[in-house]
Amino acid sequence: MHSSGRGSRPRSGTLDAGLFRAQSQSGEMKTTSGSNRKVQLGFGAAILALLIVGAASYRGLVVSSASTRWVRHTHDVLETLQDLQFAMQSIESSSRGFVLTGNENYLESYHSSRSRAAQDQAALRGLTVDNAQTQRQLRALEQLAAQEIQEAERVIALRQGQGMEAAAGVLRGEGGQSREEALHAAVLQLQGEERRLLELRSEDARRRLGQSRNVLVLGTLLGLLIAAAAGWSVQHRNTGRGQAEAALRESEEQYRMLLDGVQDHAIFMLDPGGRIVNWNAGAERIQGYSVEQIIGRNFSCLFPAEDIQRGRPQEVLAIAAANGRHEEQGMRVRKDGSRFLANVACTALRDPAGSLRGFTEISRDLSESKESGAKYRGLLEAAPDAMVVVNPGGEIVLLNVQAEKQFGYRRDELVGQQVKNIIPEGFAERLIADGTRSAAEALAQQIGTGIELSGRRKDGSEFPIEIMLSPLESAEGVLVTAAIRDISTRKKAELHLLRKVEELNRSNEELGQFAYIASHDLQEPLRMVASYTQLLSRRYKGKLDADADEFIAFAVDGASRMQRLIQDLLAYSRVGTKGKDLLDTSSQEALQRALLNLRGAIEERGALVTHGPLPPVLADETQLVQLFQNLVGNAIKYQRPGGVPQVHVSVTRSGEDKWMFAVKDNGLGIDPQYFEKIFGMFQRLHKREEFAGTGIGLAICKKIVERHGGNISVESQPGQGSTFFFALARSKMKTMQAVGGAHAR
Repeated sequence: MHSSGRGSRPRSGTLDAGLFRAQSQSGEMKTTSGSNRKVQLGFGAAILALLIVGAASYRGLVVSSASTRWVRHTHDVLETLQDLQFAMQSIESSSRGFVLTGNENYLESYHSSRSRAAQDQAALRGLTVDNAQTQRQLRALEQLAAQEIQEAERVIALRQGQGMEAAAGVLRGEGGQSREEALHAAVLQLQGEERRLLELRSEDARRRLGQSRNVLVLGTLLGLLIAAAAGWSVQHRNTGRGQAEAALRESEEQYRMLLDGVQDHAIFMLDPGGRIVNWNAGAERIQGYSVEQIIGRNFSCLFPAEDIQRGRPQEVLAIAAANGRHEEQGMRVRKDGSRFLANVACTALRDPAGSLRGFTEISRDLSESKESGAKYRGLLEAAPDAMVVVNPGGEIVLLNVQAEKQFGYRRDELVGQQVKNIIPEGFAERLIADGTRSAAEALAQQIGTGIELSGRRKDGSEFPIEIMLSPLESAEGVLVTAAIRDISTRKKAELHLLRKVEELNRSNEELGQFAYIASHDLQEPLRMVASYTQLLSRRYKGKLDADADEFIAFAVDGASRMQRLIQDLLAYSRVGTKGKDLLDTSSQEALQRALLNLRGAIEERGALVTHGPLPPVLADETQLVQLFQNLVGNAIKYQRPGGVPQVHVSVTRSGEDKWMFAVKDNGLGIDPQYFEKIFGMFQRLHKREEFAGTGIGLAICKKIVERHGGNISVESQPGQGSTFFFALARSKMKTMQAVGGAHAR
């Protein structure tokens, strides 16, 4: 940030200069040449001390940074081990689920978990390459994982070839339990070794950082005291005040050069009242103030407004003055008003008589660290929902652009704020432990379940939201990542559907009543049943007999299948009536969102999905995404074994005011006699064991298209693929999007 030409620019004002020059401005006194030599030696000693302290401090900071990287490295190993354990548990549960139900969805989950386990093992080998003991333990763990996967492949093959009874007989054997226990023990052993290393490395990082800070502060004090003593000697013994002032200026410049060499820490000095008297290059880079803009101002300008109102800056100085040193993690504010999380150490400076001379502050921007910034920011920004990361104190530490849009805040306005400011009720209560479960279990119960709450925008308006929670371990403790979705449109559709129940015919009336019951009377208790059966499975797995584990697995599987069926029925019932809430919508962006939702299936099957230029249309964006997702998903799913799905989406004009879309695939094809049947509720052309599903997907597609004033049809022959056509109204926009063909794989 600074060029070499700025190295000699003063970094302190009159207050800073006063600390160095006040000792040299007394009356002239005659002395001998020997006294002059003593004064010169004193200044030389001060400069030498500062240079030595600078070199030692810089080396200490480098070593401390290396120790901190090792701590983050150990956290990466622990996180990867946890991911591997989850993947192996998913492999076991998915294979068991397939054996018990024959549902192909479990095979999709099984293959995805196998791929994730292989990636985690490769990552662990790379992360622990420097530790021979851990490598040996990892090889043992990989052998156990390979045995578990081999056994899962065997029972899946038995289920596919000989049926459920043959495969279930293998599941009841005793070998599976011992393998799972051995695998769990191996993971625990590796975790124990890494936690031992983490404790050693964390302690080493803290010790080295403390040593560096102590050396810097004490060395600075020593240099200042030597310079002050030399200045005092000049005042009383040397008539050559000009020479002493020149030496003092040189000492100041050396001190400034020392501080400016530290770029990743803000280092500055305060007078006893809290006014800034010295400012290094690192402080200028992190805080955004130049030397001319900050010298002489009270350091409270670096605190958020709410902290200033409650007197926090004065409180920090009072604690440091009383204890000698105070360290904290808190929010700080840059010149442009943006906030960041900082680690701050404030040290009181006293003279030999014990009088307070001022303070030094050393701070570091934690948002620049790998763990809290770069590692997750890209993932958060790619998410289609609002994403918010909350620390153990309930403060927002990270968020994405979707969160800014949903809640109406700029990013810097939310970072550091309490999450209850945007989710006023229910969020914290979901994480509170009670007498029968720990805080970790309370959080675990919410994983994978949608929590319906209310969000509050910046303008004070509230709107319904659905939250999915997940834990995120970090050096600062367990963070909580919340994926937040605005469900206002869904709620309006549900309310509209309920209001239209005396106006519909009997069959639609019964469907509306069922949707109401499923949403309000079945969904919530079913979610509770699923949550508690999953909790029972995690807490008591292996502690009861084999039959109990099997019965719990049946309950978990049954609840999951019922949830999927209810979700599909609700998706069908939520499609609104014709002519309502249709807006100018990019069909190309809607397709891209659908492909993002289908990313797992596309990657697993190696599917190639292409499209030509797609125009804006008059549509409900959410339902258009659902339409593309159902049609492309079917094209990928209904494929001959070993075939590579190829799907192409195109569009042509249809009259003056409509576009005709076509979704063409190379799949199994459909006999023409079934063209009308496939768009009905619960209509399936294949056995459930062959292709998983509820038989509602195309019925949803038909209802969405008709709701938009169009129609849907199909052209196909068995073995020759299928093409689904649907018409949508042209957008009010006159020009077609200027985009070329694209594909996803």
